[in-house]
Amino acid sequence: MPMQGPLELPAMHRRAFLALAAACARGAELRDPAPPERLDPGPVKALQAKPSPATTFHAKPKSLPPGAKTEDWPQFLGPRRNMTSNDTGLLESLAPGRPKLVWEFAKGTGYSSPTIADGRLFYMHRLANRERVECLEPETGRLFWSFEYPTDFSDRYGYNNGPRASVAIDGDCLRLWRAGKVALPARGRRRSAVEARPRCRVRMPQDFFGTASTPLVEGDLLIVNVGAPGGPCVAAFDKMTGSLAWAAGDEWGPSYASPVAADIHGERKIFVFAGGESRPPTGGLLMLDAKTGKLHFSFPWRSRSYESVNAATPVVVGNEVLISAAYRTGAALLRIQPDFSVEKAWESSEFDLHWTTALERDGYFYAFAGRNEPDAVLRCVNRKTGETVWSKVLEWDETVEVNGQQRAISASPFRGSLMRVDNRWLALGEWGHLLWLDMSPKGVAIASKTKLFFARETWSPPVISRGLLYISQNTRGFDGSSPRLLCFDMRAS
Repeated sequence: MPMQGPLELPAMHRRAFLALAAACARGAELRDPAPPERLDPGPVKALQAKPSPATTFHAKPKSLPPGAKTEDWPQFLGPRRNMTSNDTGLLESLAPGRPKLVWEFAKGTGYSSPTIADGRLFYMHRLANRERVECLEPETGRLFWSFEYPTDFSDRYGYNNGPRASVAIDGDCLRLWRAGKVALPARGRRRSAVEARPRCRVRMPQDFFGTASTPLVEGDLLIVNVGAPGGPCVAAFDKMTGSLAWAAGDEWGPSYASPVAADIHGERKIFVFAGGESRPPTGGLLMLDAKTGKLHFSFPWRSRSYESVNAATPVVVGNEVLISAAYRTGAALLRIQPDFSVEKAWESSEFDLHWTTALERDGYFYAFAGRNEPDAVLRCVNRKTGETVWSKVLEWDETVEVNGQQRAISASPFRGSLMRVDNRWLALGEWGHLLWLDMSPKGVAIASKTKLFFARETWSPPVISRGLLYISQNTRGFDGSSPRLLCFDMRAS
């Protein structure tokens, strides 16, 4: 049953402190248990972007083609949280040297993706023991401001030490789910930034890969898969005051998937794919009422392996929702009844998504499935039956530079990311390849491709806005290039 009213939980670990936002022009500090104390940072005035030593500018992007449609990318996975964009007027084909590199920003560790709105790009990364939020000009990489705070997270398995979540843009505020900092202004002076201590203190477990779930802004609420021991699993806070609106679920801990909202049978619902580290391993899908937090159902779905994750964001289509996990688990399609009960329509052990998000088109799901690089495969699955329509391992021969020497390799997107944009399929491979795909239930073919760089762990979803493509290179390249955020010009001539 949902819990409401005051919520007292164990003290929060610093790396997972819940960042709640107040009004940016008039900030707020949230105290426990007293009501918020209002702070007045003074009037907000516009800032001019300035050159940053971390940015290398290469070339001005082309003008947008006449009639091209564009939109912002204000949250994780895009404006509709499903890896689709309404941008049009993009390059017809890819080739060596295309798309052109516009700028690059030298970054620290992390797997974050940028978010973009109203002429501002926001990006999180880590330098030494400090996490930073950078506010950049999207077309130039010039710096408006940056904000940093300490962190002590250490990845248990030797991957980089984060951050892994993205910034959610909400009008003139930014919403973060990170180490106790909050309310960074989308525009304005640095001293408009506000620190906060939430009235709800949550102790997060020392999970496998840290905090990777991006919060969901839903109307006046900020919704987070907090996964507190003993509950709640999900909490919703008034985004202006930080007061607890509702809390629900006591079975499962935090996952790495991000919450999504959708209209189901005419009512607004929240879907949270929960469950990370626990003994025994547990987790699954929760469906909650967006306004009250009422728990309609919980559907167990998680690998039986302890060292596994629920990381793929649920895909809601109509009154159905797809969930999937790797580590010998697979996918399930759930059908939600008018009384908000649920039935399993089908399951498929073949559609095992590690962290990537599936895309639905005309009654079929498409995604890169597989736990590891060697078993990665692009699959098409019938939405109605769960039948695998086709599976394809995309491979080609290529010559790459490794430590100053040319080597012939068999290249592939492996566990890539898919995007639907300009009425076409764009894929980003986990080694830095970009591909236009011709894809339908009849099969898939590579229409054109290029290598943006050659480096492992390109796991952050790509971002596109106003014809510009943003890619995070998360590791040192085999050609010696350092980790960086790159901006490419995808605008057609």
